[in-house]
Amino acid sequence: MHFERHALFWTATALLFAYIVQMIAPALVPFVIGLALAYFLNPIVDTMGRAGVPRWLSAAILLAAMICIIVLVLIFVVPVLVQQSAALVEAAPREIARLKDLIEALAREHLGTRYPQAEATVRSALDSFSSSVPSLIGTFAQELWKQGTAAVNFFTVVLITPVVFFYVLVDWPKMMAKIDSWLPRHEADQIRGLAIEIDSRISAFIRGQGVVCILLAVYYALALSLAGLDYGLLVGSLTGLAAFIPIFGWSLGALAAVIIAFIQHWPEITPILVVVGIMLGGQALESGILSPYIIGSEVGLHPVWVIFALLTFSYLFGFLGLLVAVPVSAAIGVLVRFALRSYLESSVYQGEVELKLKDKP
Repeated sequence: MHFERHALFWTATALLFAYIVQMIAPALVPFVIGLALAYFLNPIVDTMGRAGVPRWLSAAILLAAMICIIVLVLIFVVPVLVQQSAALVEAAPREIARLKDLIEALAREHLGTRYPQAEATVRSALDSFSSSVPSLIGTFAQELWKQGTAAVNFFTVVLITPVVFFYVLVDWPKMMAKIDSWLPRHEADQIRGLAIEIDSRISAFIRGQGVVCILLAVYYALALSLAGLDYGLLVGSLTGLAAFIPIFGWSLGALAAVIIAFIQHWPEITPILVVVGIMLGGQALESGILSPYIIGSEVGLHPVWVIFALLTFSYLFGFLGLLVAVPVSAAIGVLVRFALRSYLESSVYQGEVELKLKDKP
């Protein structure tokens, strides 16, 4: 019954932890961001430590560098993004009306003499579309704000996240030693082995996907801007950064880019195909080159499970769930495989008789 008791204890602990996280999820977002940044940059601090630089000084240097990068982005990039965002919000009703007219013209052209019979259906569908899009955007923005209020709040971003980032980097070895001291002594080696495997998978995603997101953001922003797409810098940057949420990030960005290209260039086909090619090229670049060489196959999650994890975690924990869905799912995968191995070796699977025979000399 050794396996059964331990399985019951850890299952109850995990459920209690998940319940507590769900209750306070919005308040945890700046802490999660700070922890993720510290985890991302901890190898650099370790390297500087081996060179004789104190951890506090290494952490201070990285924090100062991060603040400088943020300031430069705020000065040179954010104004352009804000300008494009304001222009997009102002032009949205006009562009939606234009898209509606284009679709109606296409329906009239392709249906020909059959259009009068289908006109009522087409108009009803277009009216429903034009009225639902602003509502969907507003609902999404409202939900994002509600779930991520603590993340976008000025004081949490400016004060809490950098403080968490700095102190976690400085105290990382102490934190790991303290957690290690809490482990059950009889099974400490086994838990450490699981922790090492989990760390390899989570680090592959967080550190690797972070680099991939930055490279994709630069690619999409430059390519769409050079292609002459309206709001190309905004759409490209957001699409690249949203790649941290696999599948959904690229899908939403590609849909937005193609719709904007369609509204902007129709009936010219070539510019629209260029935008489609840029988005497909980015996906090919990510899946064929960047992810295999930067992330590798260490995460070990099937795309279907990634989708399931994103939907489930976003439903349970909101904005925080989207941020942690893939790395937490990778960790859960390690634990599930360990639980399965333990189950196959337990009396639940093998039976008491078989185990007693196995233990006889």
